[in-house]
Amino acid sequence: MTTDLGARPAPANKPRKAPAKRATGPVPPTMRHERSMLDSGARFVAGMDEVGRGALAGPVSVGVVVVDLTTGAFPEGLTDSKMLTPAAREAMLPAVRDWGLAWAVGHAGPAEIDAHGIVAALRLAGRRALAQVRRSLGPVDAVLLDGKHDWLTRPTVDLFEAFDLDPEDDLGALPDPAVRTLVKADLQCASVAAASVLAKCERDGLMTGLARQYPAYGWDGNKGYGAAVHVEALKAHGPTPQHRRSWRLPEQDGA
Repeated sequence: MTTDLGARPAPANKPRKAPAKRATGPVPPTMRHERSMLDSGARFVAGMDEVGRGALAGPVSVGVVVVDLTTGAFPEGLTDSKMLTPAAREAMLPAVRDWGLAWAVGHAGPAEIDAHGIVAALRLAGRRALAQVRRSLGPVDAVLLDGKHDWLTRPTVDLFEAFDLDPEDDLGALPDPAVRTLVKADLQCASVAAASVLAKCERDGLMTGLARQYPAYGWDGNKGYGAAVHVEALKAHGPTPQHRRSWRLPEQDGA
């Protein structure tokens, strides 16, 4: 006797399990680039990052965190400050400050940005930050800088006397540190990510304080960037001493 297999109804297809979703959070940074620089002979490596470059008002600020071969594991959850909520950044501050050998944040104000341009102001803020860590640690001989442009190294001919006259800058007699630039260093390098958190938190605090003096511009929320409330306040009230007047600011109505 034979069995007619073709007469049987086809078994229902079992539903396939959906593949497990991978976590989509930010990839943690590493110390790979810092270790490479230290293994190449640097004694102290400073991760540096800036905040406030594109704002219409307030300072440009540069954070620095110094590490060496003895530096241990970086704080859990550390990443570029832009990837963290304000509450998460503030919660991470104590751990970031305790992690590195030394840390600092330097600033250059709106008048200095107007007088020298944004790149020179970044250099001034960065050198002020390095001067602060030098007083507690000694000179830093290598810097890891976010981005592809070295705004820290002084030009061969320095046209800005303010750098030589700046009372906060005691680095004038020292050679500039070796600089390595790296695009997305704030995501890849722990020291730069830590510097970004420090700079962002300190500048945000400064702008929140200035918002109490100039409440119309909404700096407690927009931190001096070109948000709608800020632009409308500029049109209604004009610029304040905290605005970068050399920039193309929205014109005051009726001006």
